[in-house]
Amino acid sequence: MAASHPKTIMGPALPNIPWEARPSRCHDVVWRYSRNPVIPRDLIPCSNSIFNSAVVPCEGGFAGVFRVDDRRRFMRLHSGRSTDGINWQLNPEPIQFLGEDPEICRFEYGYDPRVCRIEDRYYITWCNGYHGPTIGMAYTHDFETFHQCENITLPYNRNGVLFPRRINGKYYMLSRPSDTRHTSFGDIFCSESPDLVYWGRHRFVMGTRKGWQSTKIGAGPVPIETQQGWLLIYHGVLTSCNGYVYSAGAALLDLDEPWRVICRAAPYLISPQRDYECVGDVPNVVFPCAALADADTGRMAIYYGCADTVTGLCFAQVDELIDFIKANSDE
Repeated sequence: MAASHPKTIMGPALPNIPWEARPSRCHDVVWRYSRNPVIPRDLIPCSNSIFNSAVVPCEGGFAGVFRVDDRRRFMRLHSGRSTDGINWQLNPEPIQFLGEDPEICRFEYGYDPRVCRIEDRYYITWCNGYHGPTIGMAYTHDFETFHQCENITLPYNRNGVLFPRRINGKYYMLSRPSDTRHTSFGDIFCSESPDLVYWGRHRFVMGTRKGWQSTKIGAGPVPIETQQGWLLIYHGVLTSCNGYVYSAGAALLDLDEPWRVICRAAPYLISPQRDYECVGDVPNVVFPCAALADADTGRMAIYYGCADTVTGLCFAQVDELIDFIKANSDE
């Protein structure tokens, strides 16, 4: 694999992100943290499980929004902080979103958040219950107070992921139109907005393929801007004789036209193979929702849900990952 070249990532230096060198006998482009799971299912008293959560750099440390299924098995969102990205303190109380319109702020359920800093604030998108699953959006400046905005799609939709800056003056989002249930289909689409309120110019990005991503796919962490394109990590689902199997893959999208795929790796990056990924409330799930990237070293730390029960952490070098995508592309 190619050596890392520092400035591939077009973003800030983040020297304090979690990091662990690749094990000596590992030849994979993505490797797991040796002490996974990084967040256990019972970190706070109310939790049955904590997974499919998103984190960002914040005030010299890290902050995030976490999916917590409580002991009633209600799906809730909690805020949390960490100084090192490894040891987390979660607020034991769910986020209480503030807003002027009770029609929008009537909380039914929320799950699988993503967090994206754009300009002066952090935007949270999540699967929001509003007459079915849709994409909810809120913003915060401090991870203490959260202001809820209008839902940004009609039902039914999941996996709403914002791009971290305007592209040619417009905001962009990836999502996966779905249905009311545990959807047995799904492709990734891109939408454009002038103001984060009104969304249109919907464009197809990519669909299912044979093998590990043959049933449905969906965007994962906020795309990472690189010299080679937007680095997108996404999940793909295979329907096996024992149910769904969720794995993670990667693609590069055009910097100016983010619905256009430059290349897309045919093999997965990581699939359910460890006990904590295979055994849990929903077996055989690897579901990435956040990625931290250090522009100076090219290091990446990827947070992912494991078996819908706990949160894992894995690592990659951005240049190795891009080389892997190009060498294994089936576009």
